[in-house]
Amino acid sequence: MSPDPATTQERRLGPVRVLDVDPLLDDPDTRIVVCCGSGGVGKTTTAAALGLRAAERGRKVVVLTIDPARRLAQSMGIDSLDNTPRRVKGVEGDGELHAMMLDMKRTFDEIVEAHADPERAAAILGNPFYQSLSAGFAGTQEYMAMEKLGQLRAKEEWDLIVVDTPPSRSALDFLDAPKRLGSFLDGKLIRVLLAPAKVGGRAGMKFLNVGMSMMAGVLGKVLGGQLLKDVQTFVAAMDSMFGGFRTRADATYKLLQAPGTAFLVVAAPERDALREAAYFVERLAAEDMPLAGLVLNRVHGSGAPQLSAERALDAAENLADARIVDQGGGKAGLRNSPETHGSSGSPTSSDPSGSGAAPTASDDPSGTAPAPGGDGDIDDGSDNANGSDAGDSSEERPVDQLTAGLLRLHAERMHLLSREQRTRDRFTALHPEVAVAEVAALPGDVHDLAGLRDIGNRLADNRPELPDPAGT
Repeated sequence: MSPDPATTQERRLGPVRVLDVDPLLDDPDTRIVVCCGSGGVGKTTTAAALGLRAAERGRKVVVLTIDPARRLAQSMGIDSLDNTPRRVKGVEGDGELHAMMLDMKRTFDEIVEAHADPERAAAILGNPFYQSLSAGFAGTQEYMAMEKLGQLRAKEEWDLIVVDTPPSRSALDFLDAPKRLGSFLDGKLIRVLLAPAKVGGRAGMKFLNVGMSMMAGVLGKVLGGQLLKDVQTFVAAMDSMFGGFRTRADATYKLLQAPGTAFLVVAAPERDALREAAYFVERLAAEDMPLAGLVLNRVHGSGAPQLSAERALDAAENLADARIVDQGGGKAGLRNSPETHGSSGSPTSSDPSGSGAAPTASDDPSGTAPAPGGDGDIDDGSDNANGSDAGDSSEERPVDQLTAGLLRLHAERMHLLSREQRTRDRFTALHPEVAVAEVAALPGDVHDLAGLRDIGNRLADNRPELPDPAGT
């Protein structure tokens, strides 16, 4: 006999380490918490809930989000978020909570204004190539998130900075994109385009005339003549700033490796999301970045884990088919085949011929055959009893149908729960060192501080949403 699947699933939950959220948030040495993971797994909500919980436990917190959906502002009761931290009202306790949303272009503009004189800054900000680069060049959003994190940390104004990483197809983009953009801005192409500006006078231009004319011809065909001119103008204006991009990116990267930073990988109990989480855990380990644990959102549980899906489906099938349900004495006829119903081996008073054949419904004016061996009075009583049973059955059927439907829903939930457990168990088998906090799937979106507070409580409860090994 094979073991009950529910019991087997519960036994596998034992080795999972539980993530203690409150000690992480309360530790004054924890200065940065980075929530990372693939898109659509609840990073923004998790970051906001952690920020609110830390603030209500006495810390001065700023939450930096890169979520363009602006759901964070709505949940915190703020009309809009921008590049400036805004204080959130309604926070309980002695701490403070501030929130901001990364404005990618504005952050890039601030870098230019901070590292160039007014005349050169104006030339850069008005350059068409710069405007395209700052608004949507690949990796710009991730790079500017790192820049803004570095700016916030340098101010020493906040006890804790919680970062909601940019939504992207790959969680690894948050670590890779800043290096890629820094390499581009400090790369060979930029240096080639910068060369004419660095070689002064007509003699210098003659010296580079042959090589640069060939290069310009090729780039002009690829980029277009006007775009190439815009790029060269941009590069000439940015000459003094290029080295700083990679330097700042490297400095922020080292900040993420520091002991005061904690990464939380956020995922859902789905194959693709946990596969991405596993890649990120391995990458963080390879880069020597401190991982605090895994937040597993939208976990489904059951109030009756002892009732397996198989047993629920069997019970639903029995209720749906009245012929195989155990019946009482008044419904014994339902267990017999139609051919034998109403037959008897002895003659009846209704059959003077003594043939033993039961009367048919057509022989009876009421349309109901009398019971075998009964007289008229008994027939009337039998008819009344049958009518009462039919009424009871008609009343019971809707209840049975509803119960069968609920049992099928429970079976679907148990199958879903089983899939989620198997998916999570694969992750924990590969990474048993990673502590896990589970948050239940909620019926709706979180849209206010009360909802964020509830998420924070669930994160800190140290209570798995899936059945625990003891079955309690």
